[in-house]
Amino acid sequence: MKKAILRNIAIVSAIFIVTFSIMLITNYFQVRGTTPLQTEVIETLKELNNQNADNPALQEQIRQLDLLARKAYFVRMDHLMGGVYILLGMLAVFIICTRLYFAHEKDIPDKEIDPIDEWAIKTQARKYLTWGATGLAAVALIFVVMTSPYFRQPKTAEESIETEMIAQTDDATENVLPQETAVEEAITDVPPKEEEQVISQDTTANNVETEVKTETPVTEAVPQPVVSKATHNAFRGNNSNGISSAKGVPVSWNLSNGTNIAWKQDIPRKGYNSPVINGNRVFFSGADDQARELYCYDLTTGEKLWTLAATNIPGSPAQMPQTTQDTGLAASSVATNGKQVCAIFATGDIICADMEGKRLWAKNLGVPDNHYGYASSLLIFGNIVIVQYDNQNAPKVVALDLATGNERWSKSRTEKVTWSSPIIASVGGTPQLILMGNPAITGYNPNNGEQLWRVECLTGEVGSSACSSNGIIFGASEYAKLIAINGADGSVLWESTDYLPEVSSPVATKDNLYLATSYGVVASFDTQTGELRKEHELNTEFYSSPVIAEGKVYLFSNDGKMYIFSANNNFNLINSFETGEKTFATPAFTDGKIVVRTEKSIYCVAAN
Repeated sequence: MKKAILRNIAIVSAIFIVTFSIMLITNYFQVRGTTPLQTEVIETLKELNNQNADNPALQEQIRQLDLLARKAYFVRMDHLMGGVYILLGMLAVFIICTRLYFAHEKDIPDKEIDPIDEWAIKTQARKYLTWGATGLAAVALIFVVMTSPYFRQPKTAEESIETEMIAQTDDATENVLPQETAVEEAITDVPPKEEEQVISQDTTANNVETEVKTETPVTEAVPQPVVSKATHNAFRGNNSNGISSAKGVPVSWNLSNGTNIAWKQDIPRKGYNSPVINGNRVFFSGADDQARELYCYDLTTGEKLWTLAATNIPGSPAQMPQTTQDTGLAASSVATNGKQVCAIFATGDIICADMEGKRLWAKNLGVPDNHYGYASSLLIFGNIVIVQYDNQNAPKVVALDLATGNERWSKSRTEKVTWSSPIIASVGGTPQLILMGNPAITGYNPNNGEQLWRVECLTGEVGSSACSSNGIIFGASEYAKLIAINGADGSVLWESTDYLPEVSSPVATKDNLYLATSYGVVASFDTQTGELRKEHELNTEFYSSPVIAEGKVYLFSNDGKMYIFSANNNFNLINSFETGEKTFATPAFTDGKIVVRTEKSIYCVAAN
């Protein structure tokens, strides 16, 4: 009876092995060479988009179809991995049952040995069955490796060397963070007076704010602009944490009639990166097949001060990498510290300039293998610029010297392709570098790249970035979860799956966390418990990230509508208005001004 059960289980598992092996091998021949970018449907949609550039309704339909195609691609990859696990499990069951079935057939019978006796036949049959099933499963796994981009390995010895952390310092004191650069997050919620919300100033952690000195006027009649000390040095502001110390921030404007609009300019080249502000200068980048450029504009007048092209860079590709329409070649936001400004493009080219546009250095980090296009933004910490380089060619995080471009340290990563950006969090007064990816959120020492903790909690396409408050790290991604992590030891405080962002990054105060989804829900959560406090269903998409300034949450929808909420427990909608231009980037804030980049222009809002 027992042998019959083992035999039946072995037969069923063998059928599963054959079936799944055939399915995995067939899958390879069906999908080999395809990506979300290389389907006939997507190519047709691209042609329709080019032929109907002035049809916003069609473009929105194309965007939705493209999103469905991308989701289907990654669902298929998840199913592929599920098939691998089932195949391996069935193979293990088959081998165990086969061995148990033949366990009592190993003894030589009490008769003259014949080469073709029953015992020999069963021994050979056992070997043929075991090796046959294992061989078929091995062939199927080989085809899985060829099918899935997740199994690609570094291609050169030089790339393999990069998997070791390199700590290069000029003297023993450079790895010690100066006391004045420690992050201080003193954001608290105040009673819900909608127009009088106050958030205490969020001091910068790693960016030494440099006052831009104005030249001596030629005549007394030439007015000099008042330069604000409230900087917005990177994507989502200083430390990329979504908090601004700006005062007197405008709460309404009108693009059509020019109300509260200081200036507006057309964008020289396309790009989805967000603007940054330091002193009286605005920085952003743009790129197309002809050029990759870093721009500097005057904050007061909107005049373009200079353009720096990323040219003559050793290792830069002659042919541009393929990207989607909603990523492009310049999706990564630039970063500055008031002395240098750096920009990176989807080609892997990174350039650094001084405030006058003089190129200091440039290098190519290797063309990133990314099926949408590279999109992680830069972050400056002290005298290094940090690059999150999660792609299919040897993912890593690297720190480059701002003065020379030389590598200060490098840390290999096991994450899959990621579009998230790094942040600096304050944990017990000590800065931590926080990176999100698939499958983990990881904390590093920004001075040397040492890994402090790692929490595996994410899946799929990770485009949202982390945020932090009061020593707690918050991360969220669609099809995964919202999670709160104690930055002191990497322990998980709470998790939630109520609402999750796809592209937009959350922002947090001491008491509340705010996030926006791609399907139109904006929600607030209790930072201590994860309790959902309030949600607004707005029937629109959000790619831009919320920013908190003067006790208010500022948030752009993709169609260009500005929403302003109270940054407190009530999370009330204070104001909302249409701007008339699609907006995917996150605005930059300084005292009395907001700089907004839309799909086709960049403009400055100034308070009366």
